[in-house]
Amino acid sequence: MAKLVLLHKSDSIYDDELDVVYDFPRNYLKALREAEGDWIVYYEPVKSGPRGYFAVAKIQKIIPKPNVEGRYLALIEKGSYLPFDSEVPRLFNGRPLESSLAEPDGTARRGGAVQLAVRRLPEDEFARIVNLGLPADLESIENARYEPNAKKFDDEVAAFDRPVIERLTRRPYRDVAFRRKVRDAYDFRCAISGLQLRNGGGRPEVQAAHIRPVERGGSDAVRNGLALSGTIHWMFDRGLISVADDCETVLVSRNKVPVDVIDRLLRPDGKLWKPSDERNWPSPVNLKWHRENVFGQVIDNEEISWN
Repeated sequence: MAKLVLLHKSDSIYDDELDVVYDFPRNYLKALREAEGDWIVYYEPVKSGPRGYFAVAKIQKIIPKPNVEGRYLALIEKGSYLPFDSEVPRLFNGRPLESSLAEPDGTARRGGAVQLAVRRLPEDEFARIVNLGLPADLESIENARYEPNAKKFDDEVAAFDRPVIERLTRRPYRDVAFRRKVRDAYDFRCAISGLQLRNGGGRPEVQAAHIRPVERGGSDAVRNGLALSGTIHWMFDRGLISVADDCETVLVSRNKVPVDVIDRLLRPDGKLWKPSDERNWPSPVNLKWHRENVFGQVIDNEEISWN
């Protein structure tokens, strides 16, 4: 196995869905075959955008791309994709984070490996990039974000010295990372009500909801998330509300939700409030899954009172 850096451009001609599949040509097949079952870091080159290293994922399997000669697909292991809390630039203190991109004196190399869309990444460099993008103490950072004097987590929860891979597969850590990215993408505003509520201490009341739950094949990509208030999150998870195939009209199970409740909870235009960055807009595929598998379904005999 081998860890890699995979380049992705926002205007790529390849059919990438980074939390699901990475599309690549034959000349990178050997390297990607070596990475089956191992982790990769996604990188956006400077000329394409400002993100640098921006996410991590695990390759499950490599397959030929159906009906396309000379192209292949790296299938991403379900639940492995995780965006960095902070994007990591290619240069750190003026020097490349990848040794293959550095001259013997440590300065940045031009051309050569810099142009490769797939680069092998030594274990120590993988760990360094991930640690910069996803700090080991992210849970503690979030815990103290709105309460600077908050008590630190106890040792059982904190375990800030966890190895990188163990941290990347630990659900509580991933939940915190997902929540931070989704709420930030939506500017701490509920996507359905449009409200930006905060409590007296400044803590935002909005939550991060998975459109397609991780346990049902969803990912921790921001595009699989919606920032929702607590009540609307509860309604979304129970299929009382969803989003239409135009990816912006809010659907309501009107035989289960009273009109006065709808009037209080939805934006006046009945449309979804979206992030400013289109790359974070909810995935049409995941919204379709929610409509077909959650919206309007029976709610496990749960009694609902709207009083």
